[in-house]
Amino acid sequence: MTILHISQPVDGGVARVVVDLVRGQREAGCRVLVACPQGGRLAAEAAGAGALVLDWPAGRSPGPGTAAEVWRLRRIVRGAKPDVLHLHSAKAGLAGRLAVRGSVPTVFQPHAWSFAAVEGPLANATLRWERFATRWARSVLCVSERERLDGEAAGLPADWRVIPNGVDVRHYAPADSAARRAARMSLGLDLDAPLAVCVGRLCRQKGQDVLLAAWPEVVGRLPAARLALVGDGPEATQLADQVRELPEPSRVRLAGDVADPRPWLAAADLVVLPSRWEGMALAPLEAMATGRPVLLSDVPGARECLPPGQVADCLVEPENPAELARRLIEALSDPIECERRGAIARRHVTDRHDVRNVIAQVDDLYRTVLRTNSVASPPMSPSASPSVSPSPSSPPSSPPTSSPSPPSDPPGATTPGAPAPRSARRAARVSRRS
Repeated sequence: MTILHISQPVDGGVARVVVDLVRGQREAGCRVLVACPQGGRLAAEAAGAGALVLDWPAGRSPGPGTAAEVWRLRRIVRGAKPDVLHLHSAKAGLAGRLAVRGSVPTVFQPHAWSFAAVEGPLANATLRWERFATRWARSVLCVSERERLDGEAAGLPADWRVIPNGVDVRHYAPADSAARRAARMSLGLDLDAPLAVCVGRLCRQKGQDVLLAAWPEVVGRLPAARLALVGDGPEATQLADQVRELPEPSRVRLAGDVADPRPWLAAADLVVLPSRWEGMALAPLEAMATGRPVLLSDVPGARECLPPGQVADCLVEPENPAELARRLIEALSDPIECERRGAIARRHVTDRHDVRNVIAQVDDLYRTVLRTNSVASPPMSPSASPSVSPSPSSPPSSPPTSSPSPPSDPPGATTPGAPAPRSARRAARVSRRS
């Protein structure tokens, strides 16, 4: 089987999911290609896992260059001749579905819905696009039941499949007290201070600003407590400014981007992720695999990743610094309870979120998709038709069944220097606002 993954973003949890899939699929003997922009970790790590990496210059957000990105992607797909096309996150989902339009069996994995990240007219435009574009995916792969239910509630007609995220439980081995001490020594941390660690891209989605707003209350009650933010991202400067404005900024460490988060997870007493939205975040799974308890905001995927019986202890209301501070104080004040919860979390992730099981389920999904003879195109009511409509020259939404390879350019396709198809230009204009 030849599998082409297309991804933008190229860092963070999405990139780690792609690399894990590549590694497992190569071990199973598949031919695996990854099309992505250069500049992040994905290209190098996917190549190291055995994929043939194809350069696809593309911005993270839609913009004036989206039509050209769609055209380049169409050329990439034609050259790769994949049996299955797997699109990761909103930007790749936009460009990939416009480029192929169902002519190759396509799996779209949103990794959290794009319309959940914006409000007002932008959310409406993004939602109308998703309602329309599901016809060009044979399956929409969600990482949590909540993500699927949110898609259904938004009126997306799709063939749904839910496969929760997983982690390599051999790579993220449990860290005992000796490993914690060694990790703290290597990182230059106090050996005995209560330590909360947040691992994630520094961006609005992950909510580090909410955590920093809660931190003065924590230090007021636990003067020895320390906080580490591990990661980099577009809000790094703003968060650094917020740290400097804290009463005791020395209690917070901005660790920056790290190639391997395991030492920080091993050093932690508690791992916290106060996200505003998610599909199912990888960082809490990695923390629990390491034997660390977690404190998460109650967003899609969070409840489903936790051990039964720990939901009440591990979830807080999103964007509520006061509640977050209270729960941080409770957890960091009781290291014995943290140890107990961490051990339970490790067993849970081993049983329910082993990445080897995820890879097997995705393989089963691909084979199901390949057995399907046509893309499901549920009838759309006038109220559901998007402001971005397909051009009159768009190909039928049902692909040819004789070959999984993409056909020659559909009517309206471009050659270098020629205008992009009208549907791509219109989608770029609407999606650019989101």
